[in-house]
Amino acid sequence: MSIFGALEVYHDAARSAAMNMAIDEALLEMADIPAIRFYRWHSPALSFGYFGRFADVVDYAAQRDLVRRWTGGGIVLHGDDLTYSIIVPRNDPVFAGSSMSIYENVHRALCEALSVIAKHADLLAVAAVCDRRTIQDRSVHSWEITGREINATVTDRRYNDCFANPVRADVMVNGRKVAGAAQRRTRAGLLHQGSIQQIDLGKDFTERFAQELSGKWTARNLDQTIFNRAQEIGQQKYANQAWLRRR
Repeated sequence: MSIFGALEVYHDAARSAAMNMAIDEALLEMADIPAIRFYRWHSPALSFGYFGRFADVVDYAAQRDLVRRWTGGGIVLHGDDLTYSIIVPRNDPVFAGSSMSIYENVHRALCEALSVIAKHADLLAVAAVCDRRTIQDRSVHSWEITGREINATVTDRRYNDCFANPVRADVMVNGRKVAGAAQRRTRAGLLHQGSIQQIDLGKDFTERFAQELSGKWTARNLDQTIFNRAQEIGQQKYANQAWLRRR
C-alpha cells in the first residue's frame, strides 16, 4: 500500500524525552512534505498524554525521564521500544482525511511492514475496556485534539497504560498489542506519534515501513534549523516543569 505521494525519512539518534518531543513539534512547524522520524531514548523514559494527570506518573520520576506529550493518549513506557512520528503538512492531500482514517491507514502500513516477522499482525477491530470507560474514547486514544476537547482523562492509572489496554485500530500480534499511537491536528498539519514494543523488529524494518507508507521515500538528516527550533520549544515547553505539571 502507499499513503503518501512522497515521504522524507529521518533516522534520528537517541535523545532526552524533552528533546524528542520538541523535535517532533519543530518538524510539524517546518515540514513541507510528509515525513517520518524514527527515534530512541537515551535513558528510560515515560511519556503521557496532553490530558494526563501528573499525579498518575509522579511515582516514576525517580526511575524515568518524564515528559508530557502534545498528543493525547495515556501512559507509555519508553526504553526498548522503537518510537516514530509522522508529520502530515496541511498542504498534503492526506491531511484532508479524518484523523481516524489516517490512524488506521498508518497502522495498516505498519502491519504490512511487520508481516515479514509476524504473519498474524492485524488491527484491533473492537474497542477494549479502556475505550468504554471514556467519553467517545477520546482521552485514552485521542485521534485529534482541539481546544474544544473535553478533558475525560481516566483517573485509574491501569486504564491509562496504553499497552496494557489496546483500543480500536491498535496493532495486535497473537492477541498482544505491539503498536499504538496518538495524534494532534493543528493549522500546520497533523502529528502522529507512535510506539512499537514487545516485538523483535529484526533488520530493515524501518525501510519496509517507509516503503509501505510511500513508494517514493528519501532518507534525510535533520538540519541545524530544525535543531535550533527544537531547542527553543524544548526549553519553553517540554523541559519546563509548568508544562509537565499543568494537570
